[in-house]
This record gives sequence, structure tokens and C-alpha cells, in this order.
Amino acid sequence: MIHREIGNSGLSTTAMGLGLAALGRPGYINIGHAQDLNRSYAVKIMEENAHLVLDAAWAAGIRYFDAARSYGRAEHFLSSWLNNRGIEPNDVVIGSKWGYTYTAAWQIEAEHHEIKEHSSQVLSRQWQESNQLLSPYLDLYQIHSATLESGVLQNNEVLEGLAQIKSGGTRIGLSLSGPQQAKTLYQAMEIRVDGQALFDTVQATWNLLAQEAGEALNKARQIGMGVIVKEALANGRLTDRNTEPLFMRKKGRLESIAARYRTTIDALALAVVLHQPWSDIVLSGAATVDHLQANVAAIDLELGDEIEELQDELREIPDQYWSTRSQLAWN
Repeated sequence: MIHREIGNSGLSTTAMGLGLAALGRPGYINIGHAQDLNRSYAVKIMEENAHLVLDAAWAAGIRYFDAARSYGRAEHFLSSWLNNRGIEPNDVVIGSKWGYTYTAAWQIEAEHHEIKEHSSQVLSRQWQESNQLLSPYLDLYQIHSATLESGVLQNNEVLEGLAQIKSGGTRIGLSLSGPQQAKTLYQAMEIRVDGQALFDTVQATWNLLAQEAGEALNKARQIGMGVIVKEALANGRLTDRNTEPLFMRKKGRLESIAARYRTTIDALALAVVLHQPWSDIVLSGAATVDHLQANVAAIDLELGDEIEELQDELREIPDQYWSTRSQLAWN
């Protein structure tokens, strides 16, 4: 597995990581999530499945794992796996996020699956919760889905709280969401606390359909921020599970190129992200061992010149992409 420096953060880890959004809770928006979990939602069964996927990721060489307070019991499952396997803190890089509270009560259908609040009170509470579960492994703590609308990047109490966490040795990052990812990131790049840049990393959505943040991510990487890419498979839209009639032409194009590389369309889509010059870590969101192993195949793909043409053919208008994402069903 390829290792990369995460910007100028001082952290170094594998080019592919595993995100636990689909492993820590029974309901999620990935296409086919219920199928992945065999509709078996007991906490013990889900923890066992999470450990199986984590074991497969470890065996494949993955050493970065990413959770969040709102991913159900993801931090618990990750913590029990790290401790049960006796993994040394220096052998792994762990990131988590704060800002959303999980509210689905372990149900598939809920009025609100998670509630967003980027206040200093939530930061204080969730930092204690994450640190209690993941210490001494927790290396990176990120604002979960920072947006211009939430005002989190103008909240001095929050910024000072993050700076205090950073002074204890934990790196600080932010994750982004929505069509204004680039504008939010440019604003975050300018933030200084006591004369020092606050954010060590950014985690953003970038994939063959959603490419609008690429220029901003390149700029962030140039100034030393580490770049982590999430939703590289567009919540399953860039897999063979996507049956949208309007996507069939694009899917056929993906399948044609994937066949030439003797690979799957998900591995091809991940490989495109891995080959972006500004990308440090690309997250697999796999919820099964088979899908994790298919994703890992992307590491060894050597892509040709036709990939730039593929990017041009598949990209969607940002508002269209995010509107489609918002309509994906929790399952």
C-alpha cells in the first residue's frame, strides 16, 4: 500500500483509508446499504461486521480510519477493534469529527438521523466523548461538514477551542459538504489563531460526478493542508448498483473503460481520485469485506490519458449533484 504525507501535518499514512459512516449505524444513504448489512441491525452483529471489514482493511495495508460522533456507534466499534487487536498507536492514524449528534436511536427511519450544531458547547462535549473512546489513538479531529451557513468559521469560541485541542498535539481539520465546498475551504485557509494556521487538513467530496472543489483542494495542498477525499463513489452512484435511467449512458462508458483495465467501475472511479495530484488519502466507504477488497484494487491501477476525457464526460453541475444526493433514501 502506498504511503503519503498528509500535507504538512506531520502525519504519514496510506493513500487509501476506511471511513466508517456505513459501518457504525443501521441507516445510511449509500445505495444498497440494507443489502450490505443483510438487514441484521443488532448492535453486536453490526460490531462483528465492522470488525471483519476493519480486519480486511488492515490486511490490505490500510492504516487510516475515519469516524465521527454522528456515525452511530462507529467510534465504539473502532475503539473495541483497536484495543482487541492490540494495535499500537504509532502504527495507525485515526481521525474523527464533531458537530453532528446522532439522533436516530438505532432506527432505519427517523425524523432526524443527525442534528447539526457547531457550537462551542457541542465541541467541548463531543471532544470529551471522542477522546474518551479513542485515546491514545486519536490523531485528527475535524469539524463535521463545515459550511458558510453554519457560521462555524466565524465562531471565535469554537476556533479557540479547536486551537486548544491542537495545542495538546491533536491535528485539526474540517470536512466539507454541499455546492459551496470551495468557498468554505478558501475561508478556512485564511484562519489563524495566535498567528498560526488552524487547519491541518481538509476532507471534501470529490468524485467523477462532483469535481467542483478540485481547484480549491489543489490550492489547499499547495499551502500545506492535507487533503482527504470522501464519497469518492458518490454514495454508490459510481458502482454497478446505480440503476438511474439518466445515468445509463455514463455507466456504460465507465463499464467500457473498466473492462479495458480488467477491473470494476468502483475501482476505476477510486483510481481516478487516487491519481489526483492533490489527493493524500481517499476513503473507501465499504460496509462489506467484498466491497473493501474491490475498492483496494484501485491502488494498483495505472490510468491512461483517456481519464481526463472521462472526467469531462461524467462531471455534473454542482447543484444537480447535491440535489440528487439529498434525495438518496436512508436504508
